[in-house]
Amino acid sequence: MSKSNQDWWPNRLSLEILDQNAEQVDPMGEEFDYAEAFESLDLDEVKADIEEVLTTPKDWWPADYGHYGPFMIRMAWHSAGTYRASDGRGGAAGGRQRFAPINSWPDNANLDKARRLLWPVKQKYGENLSWADLMILAGNVAIESMGFQTFGFAGGREDAFKHDKAVDWGPEDEFETQERFEEPGEIQDGLGASVMGLIYVNPEGPDGNPDPMASAKNIRQTFSRMAMNDKQTAALIAGGHTFGKVHGSDDPEKAHGPEPEAAPIENMGLGWQTEDDVKGGEMITSGIEGPWTQSPTEWDMGYINNLLDYEWEPEKGPGGAWQWAPKNEELEGTVPDAQDPDERVTPMMLTTDIALKRDPDYREIMETFQENPMEFGIAFAKAWYKLTHRDMGPPERFLGPEVPDETMVWQDPIPDVEHDLVGEDDLADLKAEIREAEPSVSQLAKTAWASASTYRDSDKRGGANGARIRLEPQTNWEVNEPDQLATVLDTLSEIQAEFNESRDDDVRVSLADLIVLGGNVAVEQAAAEAGYDVEVPFEPGRADATPEQTDVDSFEALKPKVDGFRNYIRDDVEKPAEKLLVDDAELLNLTPQEMTVLVGGMRALGATYQDTHLGVFTDQPGTLTNDFFQNLLSMETEWEQSESSDHIYEGYDRETGEFKWEGTRLDLIFGSNARLRAISEVYAAEDGEEKLVEDFVEAWHKVMTLDRFDLE
Repeated sequence: MSKSNQDWWPNRLSLEILDQNAEQVDPMGEEFDYAEAFESLDLDEVKADIEEVLTTPKDWWPADYGHYGPFMIRMAWHSAGTYRASDGRGGAAGGRQRFAPINSWPDNANLDKARRLLWPVKQKYGENLSWADLMILAGNVAIESMGFQTFGFAGGREDAFKHDKAVDWGPEDEFETQERFEEPGEIQDGLGASVMGLIYVNPEGPDGNPDPMASAKNIRQTFSRMAMNDKQTAALIAGGHTFGKVHGSDDPEKAHGPEPEAAPIENMGLGWQTEDDVKGGEMITSGIEGPWTQSPTEWDMGYINNLLDYEWEPEKGPGGAWQWAPKNEELEGTVPDAQDPDERVTPMMLTTDIALKRDPDYREIMETFQENPMEFGIAFAKAWYKLTHRDMGPPERFLGPEVPDETMVWQDPIPDVEHDLVGEDDLADLKAEIREAEPSVSQLAKTAWASASTYRDSDKRGGANGARIRLEPQTNWEVNEPDQLATVLDTLSEIQAEFNESRDDDVRVSLADLIVLGGNVAVEQAAAEAGYDVEVPFEPGRADATPEQTDVDSFEALKPKVDGFRNYIRDDVEKPAEKLLVDDAELLNLTPQEMTVLVGGMRALGATYQDTHLGVFTDQPGTLTNDFFQNLLSMETEWEQSESSDHIYEGYDRETGEFKWEGTRLDLIFGSNARLRAISEVYAAEDGEEKLVEDFVEAWHKVMTLDRFDLE
């Protein structure tokens, strides 16, 4: 096999995750509007077709208990359950369960068959129904088919057509190994699951040991990393395990054929096949065997009652895995066999189930659920809705007749704009007011950037809309320089108040709009100082969120460790800062060129953290020149690492030895990395400055409007 450049030089900075922001891999074409296509569906008809699939067993893959419902719930859960709050990546959006590595994880064994069962539905509705939406909708229909009322369903997830290169699934080289614990019980920062190839935790217990208390610790950590609290976690596990069974009549290592990505071509993308064409009761998935309840295809209190009312003891099941059996003979033979209703089997529990009974906090929640079945039902309905919709962003992106009226705080709600928007004359007046006010070009630019650059395209969170930069926690983030930020916000708030109070009509301006407008004013002034007459596009219509609409703990996940655009590097950062710059740029949906011009432009504006001279390679900060690129690439300067910091480098005149500039890794990478240098050379050329101004304005406007879904 030929080696890639990354194989030859593994420490080089790779820009591949930014390339995917510029690639056209979607066969639907640029003119295709999925929202419009989805809205054309008759959702009741689609659900009826899914229901028919669920209740029509196929010989090539028999249904447990004559119903594919539990199978589809597992598929939907495992599609959504890859979400991580830390970077917003993973989740159901894109339908990436279809691609490696997720399609071949041990935890997703045989889910390829669930998607094949649904293919007739997908084939019928074609481009109007994405796989991403279909997988979640099938889970909802399954739950409803078995007697439970879901909280709602929203469409709008567009399909991806390749895996996401930006996701770090972990450091391991083999599935079902765990090298991600920085200390016992503490999963490496940024990862969601505790084991490579699993959605959450090992169902047998950590390292395959049936230790419920250690399992509870892992459960709490992994579910919290997808923004679930203890009650939501308990409700999800209890609700999900109310349905279906696990499959382990034999050791999966002996029974399974290769996973989809390793399967022979004649398998046509199906994995885990066996030479003996094993089906029905002999199907193997986890290596754990048995149902949880007496009625595996009905919504009831069976799971909670069995867990709390009976004593359980660990034993090795027929598949060689640890599971828990009831001590009381009363439960023996109380469940019909999944394939032969004339046969009877005994329910079981996983170590992760017993964890909910042994951990005091989880047990208290489970006992409350047992005493109040209605509370349990509501908790599961809302937790399932959050699980399957968490990565979709704000509710204005949600499509279809089953979108709930209620908006949850985890959806980062923003008030509706109920006033008239400012017109061109109003904008001219407001921009004049901002220019005459105290904040400098760099301060206005940094405030607008700090507000807008929190956006994550991975889960559509953050951004300037809502003006949450004035609220906790963002207002006190170190990177936002709270004292300076407060000064700028006070000035803009005064301008807002004076403008709104002066109007005798319904025209109003939000602080969110003024923050972005202030940044635009800064860019226009800096361009004018360089001799370029530009107008940064501006679309009013943002609103100001309230503290009650802001989940403080949840928003902490958006706090940057590095902001390469403001040349901020947190003291505790261990990864190379330039890699985190590229990661942030990917979340902002930037291309390598857009990242490059934004960094160079921000340096020219002098918009650096704490107004330092780091990376400001110009004698005229606040002027939108190409000085950053010209001086960075000049052979007149020789660079060496500073003794004061691993991140800082000092530039000296090559002939005289005189100190000239000081920059960080985030600056020098644009001269040292071959691809970034090639882009930088375009802007550093004598005729490159005008292009820099034009490209910077375009990229700046893109970032300022990333969260304006109302403009799409």
